[in-house]
Amino acid sequence: MKFRTVAIAVGAAAGLPAAAGAAELNMICSADVVICEKLVSEFESGHPDVEVNMVRLSSGEAYAKVRAEGRNPQTDLWWGGTGDPQLQAASDGLTAEYKSPMLPELHDWAVEQAETAGYRTVGVYSGALGWGYNRDIFAKKGLKAPACWADLLDPALKGEIQIADPNSSGTAYTALATLVQLMGEDEAFEYLRALGGNVAQYTKSGSAPVKAAARGETGLGIVFMHDAVSQSVEGFPIETVAPCEGTGYEVGSMSIIEGGPNPDEARVFYDWVLTPEVQSLMPEAGSYQIPSNKAAVASEHTPDLSKIKLIDYDFAEYGSADRRKELLARWDAEVGGRTAE
Repeated sequence: MKFRTVAIAVGAAAGLPAAAGAAELNMICSADVVICEKLVSEFESGHPDVEVNMVRLSSGEAYAKVRAEGRNPQTDLWWGGTGDPQLQAASDGLTAEYKSPMLPELHDWAVEQAETAGYRTVGVYSGALGWGYNRDIFAKKGLKAPACWADLLDPALKGEIQIADPNSSGTAYTALATLVQLMGEDEAFEYLRALGGNVAQYTKSGSAPVKAAARGETGLGIVFMHDAVSQSVEGFPIETVAPCEGTGYEVGSMSIIEGGPNPDEARVFYDWVLTPEVQSLMPEAGSYQIPSNKAAVASEHTPDLSKIKLIDYDFAEYGSADRRKELLARWDAEVGGRTAE
């Protein structure tokens, strides 16, 4: 099925027609590709009359694509990735209002995401920000395991940290907005400039840093904690950390694109993916987020948010177009970095 999904995506990108008589759904997925492929496979199994054209893009890239298509939308639905850029898309009028009949079954944080966006997006999962470090590398180099944001500035960690670029990555934008809310804006940028001295690479994808740590290419990746857990569950020597000072979290979201070519199919997928049956399948694809349906069963490995010191993350402010543009422009000017291809 993975091969077929990739083949479909390539065909869609090339502008090839769907099979005769088949309905279509053009979907951007901003989660890990294995999760994206699991969703496509399960949906097509239960809806054999719908052919899904899926492309995997990080949250920032997805927003850029949806914005670029604004006058002639080619995408029907955007699933997953951090909610901030989806809130921005909503405020830009790029996504469609839709009140799913599944809303009463969802956690309050998922419904609040929908309400904040005027029902132009909805929460599909949640997870806290932190990092994963390679305990073998730390032991070999005699490095102290960092428990707090402040610890990441240790000069001994020079060249040992990776984090994504917030222009392309929703994870990294969440980290940027988290530090601003935790420390104050000027103090956060002072911290980020100092942290840059220890950063070996600013990656394109939010989960890439901890995958690099798992492969032994770097010591530590700043990521959502569930992405670090995913690597440890696979057997890599990754330890997951929730910062002692407090941390932000994401509400991974989903949106129907305004004016997309297949709105009926988009609504069918939207309602289907909010069911507890579908959300309970996600751990099979290595998803360790908290599902938005109250009846869905999370993995036993999913980090317990009740044991993590969370900030009162302001999704409305930091998901707004003006605030997001402001912070990204300041990051570009004061922090910068090279983005991995």
